[in-house]
Amino acid sequence: MSIEDELAEALRRTGEGFTPDPGALADAGEERGRRRVARRRAAVAGGSVLALVLAATAGAYSGGLFGASGAGGAAHAAAPPPTPTGNGRHSGTGVVTAGQMIANLRSLLPGGQLTGTTARGTDDELGPRVGAVYDDGKGPAALSLGLQRVDPFGSQSRAQTECEDKNVHPHDDCRTEQLPDGSRLLLHQGYEYSDRRADTKVWRAVLVTVEGYLVDASEWNAAADKGVPVSRTDPPLTMAQLKGLVTSATWHAALNALPAAEAEPAPGPDSIALRDRKAVDALEQLMNRFGITVPIVSKGGQGTYGYVVLDDGKGKSLVQINVQPNADPPGFSGSPAVTTESDGTRVKVTQGPGEKNRSVTQWKVDTLRTDGLRVLITAFGTADQNGPATRPSPALTMAQLRQIALAPEWKLGGPAG
Repeated sequence: MSIEDELAEALRRTGEGFTPDPGALADAGEERGRRRVARRRAAVAGGSVLALVLAATAGAYSGGLFGASGAGGAAHAAAPPPTPTGNGRHSGTGVVTAGQMIANLRSLLPGGQLTGTTARGTDDELGPRVGAVYDDGKGPAALSLGLQRVDPFGSQSRAQTECEDKNVHPHDDCRTEQLPDGSRLLLHQGYEYSDRRADTKVWRAVLVTVEGYLVDASEWNAAADKGVPVSRTDPPLTMAQLKGLVTSATWHAALNALPAAEAEPAPGPDSIALRDRKAVDALEQLMNRFGITVPIVSKGGQGTYGYVVLDDGKGKSLVQINVQPNADPPGFSGSPAVTTESDGTRVKVTQGPGEKNRSVTQWKVDTLRTDGLRVLITAFGTADQNGPATRPSPALTMAQLRQIALAPEWKLGGPAG
């Protein structure tokens, strides 16, 4: 899914109780695509998975609460592998050709017809990948499989094998398995569009081995990931078959031909949070640091968006946080509602009815630092933006929201390596 589609998808999530702030997402869309270290699915250019041109780029950050933007957001993309050792190219020895990648895929499928094949070999800088349209007699379906080398103990490999927050990205089923050899396997059954505006399903399996092999396969119930009608109720391969596809030793020759990934740098010991800390974890840690003891009854989020639901015995209250580097949002210049802190940070505070339900109280503290880092924290007098009010005001005070949003630990780290 393209960055534009991810952004449009996020803005369409009007029916969900736990959703990122639409304004912050709109401002953050393009930058999130450039900065995200752990994207959840290999993006493809040209609007089709069969184009086999990776569209995702990544930037790694060190230091601060969000030294590296996590997996966030859109939940469908895998980051390009870390820069390998040697000459910095992603390509390998070329011992496995594009034709062999197609032949390997064909050999692992349970019969049927394979058409529209296209592939890259291990000599391609974008890495080996194969895509096709597979028809088992019950309708054509797009298939895609890519190979990478990653740090098996790094943040990228962890993000690749973690289930998405179902409140942010609805799916039918997701689980992570630990295999006997120590490998981690993600099995995910979801949809191409989180708002379900089309019936296109995407099922996915991602394997990360202790050697740092990453095998990522996806299948759809249509002849393309988007832009065509569905051709069948479900994708053709069962989850057991998809697991067999990614765990097959058939791919080892291509994986061995790729340069090993460098180990990700360890976070600094004095950092308030790990460089791959998720927004929800950072929010919870800051609450603890500032002595905010309101019980958390649920939490979630993805990457640079996080939420907690608080309950102090007087009604549940939702608190969301969005973090955006290199921001230039509207509304911070020439507005009498904006104040400036001694360090140059601009602050905009709003109190009023909710954007999705005007019977709900909504408080916002929106901050923009001189280095472009934006931190937006929003609290509600309800646990669900779309549901009825559960209390007259949020569980956190405006002073507490300001304290979290203006914490000195919210700093923008410099690019790593």
